[in-house]
Amino acid sequence: MSPEETSWDRVATWYDGWVGDRGSAYHRQLAIPVTLELLRPQPGEAILDVGGGQGVLAPAIVEAGAQYTGVDASPRLIAAAKRRHPGSGLFVVGDARRLPAVAGLHRASYDAAVFLLSIQDMDPLDAVFGGVDWALRPHARVVLLMTHPAFRQPRHSGWGHDESRNLQFRRVDAYLGEMAVPMKSLGGGQPTRSFHRPIGAYVNALADRGFVVDRMLELPDLPPERRPGKAARAAERAGTEIPLFLALRAVR
Repeated sequence: MSPEETSWDRVATWYDGWVGDRGSAYHRQLAIPVTLELLRPQPGEAILDVGGGQGVLAPAIVEAGAQYTGVDASPRLIAAAKRRHPGSGLFVVGDARRLPAVAGLHRASYDAAVFLLSIQDMDPLDAVFGGVDWALRPHARVVLLMTHPAFRQPRHSGWGHDESRNLQFRRVDAYLGEMAVPMKSLGGGQPTRSFHRPIGAYVNALADRGFVVDRMLELPDLPPERRPGKAARAAERAGTEIPLFLALRAVR
């Protein structure tokens, strides 16, 4: 697919407003803390944020004493990153599938790469990880955080209720097949696409580049009372047992 079909530039205004300077409630309470737990940025390290959007991760990386570089295919999101986080690192426009061609990036110059809720917007996976392989040093790590592929497939999963047992359950009608799923329109813009893959696709694509997964975390949803725009629900157990996010760390 072309960059225009996968870039979030057409929904940049909506997305920038939703994430803001510090991130949405899900960024602040789940996604960013867990990403940092796995990434463990160290002083003096160089961190590459692929699909970094408006740079919501940049302040935490800089606070840890590391150097931040964010790359995103959306010029409007990169402009927002520079506006929101001046002095927090380098923000460059570029296609994640063609990192060697991105001005400002350099071969074997980064200690870690991170995909914070971005990898499922990118395809093909081999080209993306090929670029990461080019950008990272021989000894490096990659951290992925995504909506859980086994339980949260767009348009192929959803909640159901078993009245006979008064239980909420998660319905899944597809998993192994890879697919590009058009998402609903956000902020009045044209729909973006989400690329569903089974977990093994990520593990094996990383292994093809010499990385071994050494850590995996599965994160439940926020408690009902902490979910934005949602009232507390009686069916709380399902939200704590069926994960919302999957986080992987791979090293070499």
